[in-house]
Amino acid sequence: MRLARLTVLSLGLATCGAQGVLGADLITVPSSAAGELPVHDGQAFNWDGFYTGVYGVVGRTLTGDGEYGIGVQAGVNATFDFYLAGAEVAVEGLTGDVGNTAYGKILGRAGLVATDDVLVYAAGGYGIDLASPEEQNVLLGGGLEVAISDSVSVRGQYLHSFPVQGSDSRDQVSLGATFHF
Repeated sequence: MRLARLTVLSLGLATCGAQGVLGADLITVPSSAAGELPVHDGQAFNWDGFYTGVYGVVGRTLTGDGEYGIGVQAGVNATFDFYLAGAEVAVEGLTGDVGNTAYGKILGRAGLVATDDVLVYAAGGYGIDLASPEEQNVLLGGGLEVAISDSVSVRGQYLHSFPVQGSDSRDQVSLGATFHF
């Protein structure tokens, strides 16, 4: 009986002693200085003005032909309160199941500045195959652009092409970096 009491008393004291350890505050060590963390200075990004950029693109026609490549773009934006209007030209080199080609686009953009650093937009315009002019398309889609520094943003864009002359419909997704002036 005495052994049973000693065991219960020992377990009780051990349990009570551990409660103080559970209630202690954790020691935290910062991983870097506060000045090193933000890449962007916290002010609202200025979407107005000229920009240029580079992007990677992948696409697929409704018949299953795939294509991929890289492109360059240049454009201009203007904001009105939290609305954005813009125009852009782009040229991309593509390769894939149907061979190599160059493709040009003229796009208009209309969007909303969702937060200081995030732009959501719709895009529409006209595209033409520069290697074989019989392929022309009306383009509709949209994208998301996020500022990562005071003059650089990254964006993802989706465009669907509706054939005007000579091709199948195609879906195209691009991801790139844009440099604002």
